[in-house]
Amino acid sequence: MNQRAIGIFDSGVGGLTVLKEVEKLLPNENIIYFGDTARVPYGNKSKSTIIKFSTESALFLLKKNVKAVVVACNTSTSFALDHLEGIFNIPIVGVINAGVEKALSVSRKKKIGVIGTKATIASNSYQRKIHSKDKKMMVYQQDCPLFVPLVEEGLLRGKIAEQVIDMYLKKFKTAGVDTVILGCTHYPLLKNEIAKYLKGAFIVDSAKEVARYVKGVLCEEGLLNDKKRKGKTNFFVTDEPQSFVRSARLFLNRKISNPEVVNV
Repeated sequence: MNQRAIGIFDSGVGGLTVLKEVEKLLPNENIIYFGDTARVPYGNKSKSTIIKFSTESALFLLKKNVKAVVVACNTSTSFALDHLEGIFNIPIVGVINAGVEKALSVSRKKKIGVIGTKATIASNSYQRKIHSKDKKMMVYQQDCPLFVPLVEEGLLRGKIAEQVIDMYLKKFKTAGVDTVILGCTHYPLLKNEIAKYLKGAFIVDSAKEVARYVKGVLCEEGLLNDKKRKGKTNFFVTDEPQSFVRSARLFLNRKISNPEVVNV
């Protein structure tokens, strides 16, 4: 069982930030990454549709005999994680818990900011999780719909990025937020610019925290790969493989081979 791959799925390319951190922390693990690029984004879909798509994505990975599934999509984690945990009997890891735990451990002023897509922020998943652990924590939420296109166009720094960050995060600066959770897997690529704007605030990179969480789960379940050779990563998408390859170069800082196009 421990020789099997870790499965990671996202609605598109954002989950590659999670993949990058998992590869870094667990270099001996084999990984299967599935990007549902034909149906991206999930964020503007209904809850029932998000659950359906997420279940189909997880089922694809299970057919590949993965030992654990990482839901590298905040929208899927917000709306479908409980459903997935209820129907599958292998570890299912979402991106919310790990980020929340880190934010609670580092916030000193009890002022946490959460940024994400419209769907993630509207779900209040982060706020509910934070308040379930600490009711006195003040939570400031902001959807940042222009951050994803900024990242996918490679506009990670410069005047345009600075103006968009100021537009969305000015209220965090005014409120004196001391910790910010990056509640979308695209956002780690803007981490440096966000940190520069919110001087002194701790930026919680959910991708890094999820990788640590995955390692902990695999250790606990006795599922860590004990082979010393470097693991292999295979990519699958549902559409536009060439576009995925171009984005992967930006997210992973390396060229990948063409992903296999599949139906789910």
